[in-house]
Amino acid sequence: MTPDNDSIAARSRGAAQNDAATASRPKAKSHPGRRATSAVLAGLAVVGFSVAIVAPAGLAMSASEPAQAAVTTAYSLASRDAQNITVSVHGATPTAQTRESFDVYVTPKPTPTPTPEPVVASSDSSSSSSSSSSSSSSSDAGPMYYSGGGAPAEWMAAAGIASSDWGYVDYIVSRESGWNPNATNSGSGACGLVQALPCSKVPGNGYDPVDNLRWGNGYAVGRYGSWGAAVAFWSANNWW
Repeated sequence: MTPDNDSIAARSRGAAQNDAATASRPKAKSHPGRRATSAVLAGLAVVGFSVAIVAPAGLAMSASEPAQAAVTTAYSLASRDAQNITVSVHGATPTAQTRESFDVYVTPKPTPTPTPEPVVASSDSSSSSSSSSSSSSSSDAGPMYYSGGGAPAEWMAAAGIASSDWGYVDYIVSRESGWNPNATNSGSGACGLVQALPCSKVPGNGYDPVDNLRWGNGYAVGRYGSWGAAVAFWSANNWW
């Protein structure tokens, strides 16, 4: 035999001896009861581990509820600590205590005084006021002297004097004013052609020749009855 064949043969003999030894050993018996016990213990261990984890969380949640229920207000604390003291007197009859009523007087607010509304003047009143103001301003400014033209015949005709009386009128006016419409007596204030006194008696303007003659016609007829009678009086007295 070669060296390799010898080693192979040696290994074969060793393997045969091991098999023989294994076959000669008694086989281990199986125990089903032990396996069941081990499974139960393992399950209990898992349950116990789970309880150990979950139980503290549950206790914490249950403990928070009483804590919330324990929260109270200051009023509830004061009412809980308040003492209810009842004093009883021997032989005394308790009677209900009543409070007296009272009235509250409120000072009334003063009634506001109504403010009158401004009155808007109408056009008529405004025109009359403007005319009165213009007349007053004109009177304050001084006499309104006549600056227009014309002749005595025109003025007498416009004043409504009959032409038959023009000679009488010329007699008096020539001596009173010299036919100057703006003639004024510095002493008495008489004005105009016929020297009307006072000058304010003449409707319109005392210095207007037509207005002045119209007033003079009414004066001569009203006082003396005619212009002829007025001339007779003037001739005897130098005034009329």
